[in-house]
Amino acid sequence: MTTNITRRTLVGGLAGATTLGLAGTRAFAQGKLALPTSPVALSIVDVAGNLALTQKALELYRQKNPKLVSRITFTKAPAPELPGKIKAQQDANRVDIDMVLTGTDALSAGLDQKLWVEVLPAHAGALPNLDQTYQEPALRMQGLARGQGVVVTYYPSGPLLEYMPARVKAVPTTAEELLAWSRENKNKFMYARPANSGPGRTFMMGLPYLLGDSNPKDPMKGWDKTWTYLKALGENIELYPSGTTQTMKELGDGTRDMIASTTGWDINPRVLGVVPKEAEVAALKGFHWIADAHYMCVPKGVPDAKMAVLLDLMSFMLTKEAQAYTYDEGYFYPGPAVKGVTLDMAPPESQQAIKEFGRPAYEKLIAENPVELPLEPDQMVLAFRRWDEEVGAAKRR
Repeated sequence: MTTNITRRTLVGGLAGATTLGLAGTRAFAQGKLALPTSPVALSIVDVAGNLALTQKALELYRQKNPKLVSRITFTKAPAPELPGKIKAQQDANRVDIDMVLTGTDALSAGLDQKLWVEVLPAHAGALPNLDQTYQEPALRMQGLARGQGVVVTYYPSGPLLEYMPARVKAVPTTAEELLAWSRENKNKFMYARPANSGPGRTFMMGLPYLLGDSNPKDPMKGWDKTWTYLKALGENIELYPSGTTQTMKELGDGTRDMIASTTGWDINPRVLGVVPKEAEVAALKGFHWIADAHYMCVPKGVPDAKMAVLLDLMSFMLTKEAQAYTYDEGYFYPGPAVKGVTLDMAPPESQQAIKEFGRPAYEKLIAENPVELPLEPDQMVLAFRRWDEEVGAAKRR
């Protein structure tokens, strides 16, 4: 999903880790990386809103491992800005970011700029067997990281349309009908800049499937219909916000009647009261889910002592105990990347939020529609650049 600085300000299976993650203990016993003799302070930067899903589990790890971690500092940043910051720190040989929690956006930019440490296969012994641990779509998402990140959360994402039923009487059922609706209701549809918005990039990457483009995996040579469509749609869009939160606020306050959304961005803003509870969602006929995931990445330049702790932390984050927190309040619904983590394992407040604001229809939609991987990282970078230059240049905010 998108960078989510405002997300909070808006309003058994795997072995449980105790003092050390068991997988990590085995690896370190083999002498691959030595754990520090005194606790280290960790700096974790979130560019995906992931802390909403994982901060409680990360803090739990610190509490269970006082001999390894003295404190964890959490900060948030926009995804497009972080790669440049990390590159500058690496060039100065002064890296002060130990872990990045990112979606496919900053993951892709970091791969392009060679910012990340190779975790797999270099440190595979410090982690659970991912083939046996992950849900099948999450395992496919892991492949996009090219060994330089570890999936921590997963959801099928979108693209979905979210709308206010009192203001949208004829809900579009196809991409062509959406374009026609936008012409008849000028400036009432909105999506955010794809490079910094999960719903925005999911909408962009879902269109080639809806429009029957020649190659949905090639935005430069295979998206002729998609780029034409996005430009035509853009004639009826007033502006493109820099992040998803603004689209939710404008749907909630009546400025927009319909926006691009995902399962989590549908549920969570309604939990928080940013979007009215009565908002509805629709999927266009023949749509394909575009999967999304969040990754744990380590910038090059982190010392070995910290890397040893980070690997053990990653191992803990893939336990059922930690994964149960990722249901949150529906922000990345469902959320868990590993098998066998059910809603009844989640904290009571998560269960209540999803019971009240979740949608039974999602189970059927997930079961009956294909789940596609997003673009490969190098192709995603190209798609973001082309969208910025050809679609959003004059209307970004």
